[in-house]
Amino acid sequence: MRVLFTVNPDKSVFLSMVPLAWALRAAGHEVRVASQPGFAGIITQAGLTAVGVGRDTDVFGRIKDQHPEEYDAQRARLPQPYEAATLTPEQLDWAAMRDGYQHVLRFWHKHDNFPSTAELVTFAKAWRPDLVIWEPTTYSGAIAAKACGAAHARLLWSIDVFGVTRDRYQRLRGDRTEDPLADWLGGYARKYGYPYDEDMVTGQFTIDPLPDSMRMDAGLERVPMQYVPYGGPAVVPKWLWTAPERPRVAVTLGITATERFAGYAADVREILDAVADLDIEVVATIAASEQHRLTRIPDNTRVLSFVPLQALAPTCAAVISHAGPGTFLTTALYGVPQLTLPWDFDEPELARRAAEQGGTLVIDANRATGQVVRESLLRLLREPRFAERAGVLRDELRALPSPGEIVGRLEELTVKYRTASR
Repeated sequence: MRVLFTVNPDKSVFLSMVPLAWALRAAGHEVRVASQPGFAGIITQAGLTAVGVGRDTDVFGRIKDQHPEEYDAQRARLPQPYEAATLTPEQLDWAAMRDGYQHVLRFWHKHDNFPSTAELVTFAKAWRPDLVIWEPTTYSGAIAAKACGAAHARLLWSIDVFGVTRDRYQRLRGDRTEDPLADWLGGYARKYGYPYDEDMVTGQFTIDPLPDSMRMDAGLERVPMQYVPYGGPAVVPKWLWTAPERPRVAVTLGITATERFAGYAADVREILDAVADLDIEVVATIAASEQHRLTRIPDNTRVLSFVPLQALAPTCAAVISHAGPGTFLTTALYGVPQLTLPWDFDEPELARRAAEQGGTLVIDANRATGQVVRESLLRLLREPRFAERAGVLRDELRALPSPGEIVGRLEELTVKYRTASR
């Protein structure tokens, strides 16, 4: 069958999709990945075939330039309406959620999707995929799938704040007619000649890489899938070939902070100084653009621009990270205790759920002083229960079916939901 992946130009999100794309290729299926033209190099670097659609945009850069105060405020939490996914039923407010949808449509979803939707539909009608797999903010994938009669699925990269928020909005809406998200997507449905359906928001089914102990349940048809680490082309350095002589601690704060934002939310220099006297080996992966902020490098610290985390994490006694889903899940796959310093979007809630599971400690990035980080790190290294609980999470993750093992299920669901004849 033909499978079309669609993704907005976000590197970390795309990298999480690559293992499934390659599992489908290895099973003999044709795979294409559609995104904005300027993102083609990232796609082809992963060995996949790119389809450039529409024009290049930088939606977050535009918001940052035009609305800097609002942009900085939103970074520290889920924006409305998606924070509704973390609230209790008593805290939900339908009008606030409606206004939140209007807000994210105006400043985010429309600007991410509009530049590529028309050409994506044109390509889908010409290539005729059987299945379209889209990440939760690339609604153009659902639009194109419906326009060409393909089955379509969301591939989650973190907790499903999008699906849970939608479910809660629909329950609160009742007989009210106001629905900004449905109105927007319904306009595309009318344009391309098919009726609006809620699967344009949440997919006909959802592929979910999170274990039951941490995932959000939106009551949708779900295909569990084991997370497989992929961080792009990498070489394992020789110093990683052998076990460390002292407990190794990784400090890795992700690529989004430096590629999309102004830098790391936590003070890396203060953190490294605070653990400089500990009998540990620190490996800090710091973007080259941020390394000038380190006025000195402690004797127990190795600073590098990049190390493949799937090679580094298994050698570590603990990992300090931003709770980005890729970083968190890669580390969790090796049963390593984690200290998370969350700041942006899904990170705080993902970190909270990880802490409830028991193998992780959490410090909000804006409270992550050197002393607080030091104290928490020592707990991870000295208290066996963190390693024990991290081992439980590792086992839960590894019990999920691999991308290759779900290919047969995807084939079945494609037959179930595809409306176009081949």
